[in-house]
Amino acid sequence: MESENIHNEIQELEAKMLEVDFWNNKEKAQEVIKKIKELKDKRDGVSILDKGKAVMTILAGAGGDDSEDFVRMLLEMYQKYFLNKHFSYSVLHSNTNDHNGYRNITIEIDGKGAYGLLKNESGVHRLVRISPFNANAKRHTSFAMVEILPVLPDIERTKINPDEIKIETSKSSGPGGQNVNKRETAVRIVHIPTNIAVSVSTERQQEHNKQKALDILSAKLFTLKQEKREADIEGRQISKTMEIEWGNQIRSYVLHPYKMIKDHRTDYETSDVEGVLEKGELDGFIEAERNI
Repeated sequence: MESENIHNEIQELEAKMLEVDFWNNKEKAQEVIKKIKELKDKRDGVSILDKGKAVMTILAGAGGDDSEDFVRMLLEMYQKYFLNKHFSYSVLHSNTNDHNGYRNITIEIDGKGAYGLLKNESGVHRLVRISPFNANAKRHTSFAMVEILPVLPDIERTKINPDEIKIETSKSSGPGGQNVNKRETAVRIVHIPTNIAVSVSTERQQEHNKQKALDILSAKLFTLKQEKREADIEGRQISKTMEIEWGNQIRSYVLHPYKMIKDHRTDYETSDVEGVLEKGELDGFIEAERNI
């Protein structure tokens, strides 16, 4: 019934556009065109969030140095994808190891439709290869978690009770662990009821890092609320934690004994692992997931 109402409203507004005096009031005419676009997006299932920016966090899971190196590989893969899409990105927080890998890294992606394209990349990713960190050159399986959050417009942001958060500050670290700033500019915010933690350290001013961390926390709480709503509709419970290990992976990257990248949700796969990992050729995977 709702889709029929949307269809009828679109037809009425488009009929107005055909009237001879439609452009006499340019401001009103632009409002009508904007309304038509919003209705068509609603009809097609495109939300305002899908059109906006995204925040991506990649975390190492089971697998030690290999998993932290896998985070680096995934980051570089996505960076190439952003380049292909003419997206820009900025690092909000990173935690590196001694082998150029990452324990975790958070970036903000700016580009038209960034969240809509990337949101289904959320989940556990699995890598199988000969470990460069194993002296016996043994095959190793490692895991990483990718989390994609929308950058929320003001109207969608969850109001956070100041009594329900704990704010910690520290000095931002640069390459090699050296302190770049004498003042404590890095901010970590913990939401006490859910134990969700967010860290931001790249802005020069502590207040900017705090605001960015609050924005991300709001997005996490918004996403959690959405997941709970969907779970209630489907009559299931949501898992409080997602183990970054075997059994939960959405995609596998196998480099040995054969070469294959396969998405387990859609069964889309390719043997061109270099094209995906080194050139960011992810369109096939992303389109397959969007078409489910």
